[in-house]
Amino acid sequence: MSINRRQLAALNTLFSNAAPARKLVAALVLLAAIVTWFYPSHGEAVAGGSQIMGTVVAIADGDTLTVLDQANQQHKIRFAFIDAPEKAQPYGQSARQALSAQVFRQPVRVEVIEQDRYGRNVGRVWRQDQDINLLMVQQGYAWHYRQYAQKTQSGSDFAHYEAAQQQAAHSRLGLWQQAAPQAPWEWRRNRREAG
Repeated sequence: MSINRRQLAALNTLFSNAAPARKLVAALVLLAAIVTWFYPSHGEAVAGGSQIMGTVVAIADGDTLTVLDQANQQHKIRFAFIDAPEKAQPYGQSARQALSAQVFRQPVRVEVIEQDRYGRNVGRVWRQDQDINLLMVQQGYAWHYRQYAQKTQSGSDFAHYEAAQQQAAHSRLGLWQQAAPQAPWEWRRNRREAG
């Protein structure tokens, strides 16, 4: 049983002088962790460090897809280390189409790294020996998501992804054809602040 940063922060909040509302949220985070530890999910989620093998049956956007495994269970996969434009952003639909062209109805292997706060498996997707996460950056349809990648990505892989992004930007591939492409995390933040 391990504890992640979010759970540690929740513990600190629970035993601090925080407002009651913040303490309630912290207690819910910890309760969810305890339930997950004692009653692991058997369907959607897979523990970090494991693998999912199956066929891609749906593409949500440029960095999220669904894999149907041999037991006919669906697994929603969020790509690790990258962030593609949101569907409503410029190049969002192009990123989705580029990913679909690479993996839709194709067999893939997913190296699961962790679960995100939405319960999705976050992982590295492979089609044969091709790192599809890296390919999306190389083709100019995703950013290297440094903020999260630096937590779990090896140094050599981090360097490869960085080089791929720089090359795509230099060659003006995909979203880099725009005069000032906006990173998805900035786009999401601006929408939250405006809404």
